[in-house]
Amino acid sequence: MNQSPFASPSSKGLLANRYQLKQLIGSGGMGEVFLADDILLGGTPVAIKFLAQTVANTKMQQDFAREALMSAALSQRSVHIVRAYDYGVSEKGKPFYVMEYLCGKSLKDLIPLSLPMFITLSRQICLGLQCAHQGINIDGKVYPLVHRDIKPANILVIPDPILDKLVKILDFGIAKFLNYTSTASTSRGFNGTLPYCSPEQLDGEKLDSCSDIYSLGVMMFEMLTGKKPWQPETDYFGAWYKAHHFEPPQAIADVNPALKLPQELDNLIMACLAKKASDRPQNIAQILRVLESLGQPNYLSLPNLAAKSVPGSPLVSGLATTVEQTCWQLLWPHDKPIQEIVFPQLLDIKQGFVAALWLMLPKQEIKNHALSSRYNQFIFIKSPHPMLLWVTLLYNRGLAPKWLPCYLDMQNFQNRKLVQSLAENEHYPLIFFTLEAPHTCTNVLSSRIELTQRQILKTWVEQSQNLPPSSQPHLSKHLLKQQYKQMQSQMLQRLESKSQVVVSGQI
Repeated sequence: MNQSPFASPSSKGLLANRYQLKQLIGSGGMGEVFLADDILLGGTPVAIKFLAQTVANTKMQQDFAREALMSAALSQRSVHIVRAYDYGVSEKGKPFYVMEYLCGKSLKDLIPLSLPMFITLSRQICLGLQCAHQGINIDGKVYPLVHRDIKPANILVIPDPILDKLVKILDFGIAKFLNYTSTASTSRGFNGTLPYCSPEQLDGEKLDSCSDIYSLGVMMFEMLTGKKPWQPETDYFGAWYKAHHFEPPQAIADVNPALKLPQELDNLIMACLAKKASDRPQNIAQILRVLESLGQPNYLSLPNLAAKSVPGSPLVSGLATTVEQTCWQLLWPHDKPIQEIVFPQLLDIKQGFVAALWLMLPKQEIKNHALSSRYNQFIFIKSPHPMLLWVTLLYNRGLAPKWLPCYLDMQNFQNRKLVQSLAENEHYPLIFFTLEAPHTCTNVLSSRIELTQRQILKTWVEQSQNLPPSSQPHLSKHLLKQQYKQMQSQMLQRLESKSQVVVSGQI
């Protein structure tokens, strides 16, 4: 093993006056990865990758720097790509870059997968790859990117409060920009991992996204069966060259007869494994369409839906009379537009503060939803920016559902105070104002938050207080909007199938 960057007494201090190295957690051909604490961010764990001394020539240093650049740029656009924060050179002259520290399992340790988990993880892998293929902006021009080493060992699966299982694509070390020769290597030759390489990659030809799609096909085959599409006699280059160029892949049904796959999925995987790039799906979007047609993955780890309020129940049944009286006396804020909107706000009462939802709707719609049941759901995301989505649903089987989403930046003290109020109170009021003049309060309803949800909200507030500063709320909001769409369909499916069944106050 190469000498570690902190093997000498003089290197026991901080790397770049910021990072305290702790232990070696991985090594490979390009270098070593260490666990470290970011002192400037309160000791936040990070992973630091050092370029190995044996490959530290000028070209490899350029490739290494490019890997850091690509990871940093791509991770700003996709949560499914490992994030890079910093780049530098140690006192000993070893290039390094700093990544988020991820605790999870390699995909290679999880396969074979069940079909639902396969669809969930494959979809996330495709979203990350699609982001890379769409490219990054360099000097005002967008350059697509080919990963060139897609394999289970480069896919990390970590626990996540939103997705349950979150995929991260690792190691852009041999990735290559298309049509950008000033930073990318122009040398021909083989790079990659033999069992997953496309025929054109083995020939050292110019690659495009179809090469990654071939590697993805090999990996999807393995994710379902636990085996690769070919079983050559040896692991030498020649044997794999023959397999990829001339031997048809095994049929999934032959490898695992007990695995009953939808025909569309079987066809998709075989198409990805086509010898000619022109015979494969031409972009990741085509693959995503097939995966999504197979059924929505269980992307959200939904706890029990909140107990529904009794239709038409007065607010006093769940909240203090003083809160209800306060609601009826409210006037529509001068700084809010006169239009159909919803926003959260704390009510100041004698006993303290109570979180409430303010709504402006047409009179008839307010009347229609007076007997609707109320449900709520909360989603929290810590990275890249702490943000919470608070959704209230007004549901009546005879009406179109009314969704009331609110996005709360959890670095904002007032928002944390608001969520803390939700955690402490079993109910919160929905205050309805008419879109028609004089825009008065015409109804106040109560929505109940179940105890388990309140406990989770309290935990999220505590976590938000301890997270390092961030300035990327728009990225987290974009991610939450994607999950919101998934959540809507799942909530409606559950409500529509069980709308007449109420057990112990829960759906």
